[in-house]
Amino acid sequence: MRFFNNIIGIGITLGAIALFVLILGMWRAVSELPDYAHLADYTPPVMSRAHAGDGALIAEFAQERRLFVPIDVVPAQLIQALLAAEDKNFYAHIGIDIAGIIRATGQNIINVLTGRRLEGASTITQQVAKNFLLSSDVTLERKLKEAILALRLERTFSKRQILELYVNEIYLGFGSYGIAAASLNYFGKPLRDLSLSEAAYLAALPKAPNNYHPFRHPARALARRNWVLARMAENNFITQEEAQAASATPLNAITRRVGIQDVAAGYFVENVRRRLYDIYGEKQLYGGGLSVRTTLDTHLQTLAMRALRDGLERYDRRQGYRGAVATLPTLSDWQTQLAAMPMPRDIAPRRLAVVLAVDAQAARIGLRPHTKEDLQEAQEEGRITAKDAAWAGKIDKVLAVGDVVWTHPKKNNQHALKQMPEVNGAVVALDPHTGRVLAMIGGYSFSLSEFNRAMQAERQPGSAFKPFVYAAALDNGFTPASLVLDAPFVMEQGNDQALWKPENYSRTFFGLSTLRLGVEKSRNLMTVRLAQEIGMDNVARYAKRFNITPNMPKVLAMALGAGETELLTLTTAYAMLVNGGKKIAPVFIDRIQDRYGKTLYRQDTRPCIGCVVDAWQGQTPPDLPDNRAQILSPQTAYQMVSLLEGVVKRGTGRSIASLGKSLAGKTGTTNDNRDAWFIGFSPDLAVGVYVGYDDHRSLGERETGGRVAAPIFKQFMRGALKGVPTPPFRIPPGVSLVRINARTGKVAQTGDSRVILESFKRGSEPTRTNEQRIIGESHTTPRGNVGGGNLGAGTGGLY
Repeated sequence: MRFFNNIIGIGITLGAIALFVLILGMWRAVSELPDYAHLADYTPPVMSRAHAGDGALIAEFAQERRLFVPIDVVPAQLIQALLAAEDKNFYAHIGIDIAGIIRATGQNIINVLTGRRLEGASTITQQVAKNFLLSSDVTLERKLKEAILALRLERTFSKRQILELYVNEIYLGFGSYGIAAASLNYFGKPLRDLSLSEAAYLAALPKAPNNYHPFRHPARALARRNWVLARMAENNFITQEEAQAASATPLNAITRRVGIQDVAAGYFVENVRRRLYDIYGEKQLYGGGLSVRTTLDTHLQTLAMRALRDGLERYDRRQGYRGAVATLPTLSDWQTQLAAMPMPRDIAPRRLAVVLAVDAQAARIGLRPHTKEDLQEAQEEGRITAKDAAWAGKIDKVLAVGDVVWTHPKKNNQHALKQMPEVNGAVVALDPHTGRVLAMIGGYSFSLSEFNRAMQAERQPGSAFKPFVYAAALDNGFTPASLVLDAPFVMEQGNDQALWKPENYSRTFFGLSTLRLGVEKSRNLMTVRLAQEIGMDNVARYAKRFNITPNMPKVLAMALGAGETELLTLTTAYAMLVNGGKKIAPVFIDRIQDRYGKTLYRQDTRPCIGCVVDAWQGQTPPDLPDNRAQILSPQTAYQMVSLLEGVVKRGTGRSIASLGKSLAGKTGTTNDNRDAWFIGFSPDLAVGVYVGYDDHRSLGERETGGRVAAPIFKQFMRGALKGVPTPPFRIPPGVSLVRINARTGKVAQTGDSRVILESFKRGSEPTRTNEQRIIGESHTTPRGNVGGGNLGAGTGGLY
């Protein structure tokens, strides 16, 4: 008895110690519990989203890709699937499931003895406590805190509030936080459109998303989804027949791109992202749930991307085939070798391929898998015919077995041989009346280079700058019919520097010619004389007024486009010509709203009296005030538009005239053909194109703006204006149209062969007796600085 009494005493003592330790642990856990009251005002990080002007989603900005949804809009079937998978007694327990704890305790004794991972018995309420307030450490103390918090949460919040916290916080893989984001990322659908099998799969993910990845572990994913369906049937959420039918359905998951949704919009979206970051900061941008309505037109953006890529590839082909991207050392396991090679994600459907066999008629190729998951599929092969490789040379001479090349798919498993251009460029399209940027492509591929050549590349515009020299002249007493001498021009630069002798591109001279002819034929010597006559102070003022070069050096070489500017800046300047001389600035964002729909920013802040009405009843539309500054007279602006229209009809841009639309514009090419430009417009659309190497090397002989950039402009405008009526350019009051001889600039006489309607400001019209202004008939060699001597002698200037 004494022995047993001792045993009992020791047991009571140990029990008391254990109870004391338990009470102490509970007291410590309770004293260190985090505050959970703030969950009542739960505002999780929500991704910001950017939409195009037509509403299409073009970008998502987030560190946690989450879309918050109220519990009332979550389909009942999805909630039932989650309960079946995670907590079937959710509506019955008090925050912890006693029966589940007893079951898990027994199982964990076995797990400890067999070395397996410990199991939990966490309810959904406990998971909310852990996800929001605690760490994921597998410790007794954490589980104790979790249980206490779950009990308190159940007393504070309703079951539906707890479910709302849960479904918006859980991580479900694919970068998805919350069920709404997961529904989009896995199936490309909103919650309301989910099928039973899809809802069951999402409910299968909270336990371990990576273990049930639809592509890496498809068998596991299907098994787990079918287990959820079986549990739903057991709990009478669905019938056995519904469970069996859903179990027979394939997963049908998609690979939705993270972030940018429109592959053509990378450069545009990055510019928007930087602006949002500067205004709102990192936290608000990536977690504030901003809704951004941009100015992008997805149709024009796609056209711009295609036009630029086609133009760069046309030029690149003229330079010849540069050879294979790489050569595989062996063809064994070629599919794996190709899959390891990087693939820009925004150049689809172009693909890498390896040459498996080749003869004089064709090459048999093996195609790179789209993703590493596709390695499990059968090897995909294709064929390149001699015709589809003819631009590079004879197919069996330019291709060899093992060569890795770029291809573009055609019909019937046929492919065309391609290569990635080394040259690059940019395209910008904007509304000339508002400055809204409708399309912007900053390079061949955003994945290959994020450098935005539309906004970040400062290059010499060459003759694309000349219209602003002529605009200054038209405001200083000249008319389009004024005569300027086209003859050799030599300037002494002083300080022992070589003579500056600019030349026309054709290296010929044509004597006295009208201003119109000087613009249409892009005559350098006429432009230099004109700039000298009106003074470079005037030219510099106009460059600043149009924001092309704010601090232009007042030297004659600048009149030929020797200064540097960006494509977007120059295109905006041209837009101010066609809009009647009104000041505009590029606009990328129309409106920004917060997560609750409150407008934080609106680009157009003009008052609109009468815009807010309950119904349309035939009332007069509101008349919005025009608060744009007038930086050029409408008459001068129209004269320049008319001159630039002549460039397209008869001048260096005449290849565009075949479109049969009201179009105007100007080519630009710099020394040694380093940069090629075409900037132009229709009455309601301004477009700029630039092409050049990033390292400033020459494009090659005869590779001018008219040959390299103008075809890109033409292709874009063909698509942009298809089916769109383009009326003639608008003529403002105060402009007279007079029939003149295009060669002499004088009033047309009977029998003149080259007669055009020329635009004159009222009061400056020519008559049969008066003479147009003439400069350059008597010529002396001037002295001065043309640009610090950097052009040298005989360079020909810029054209």
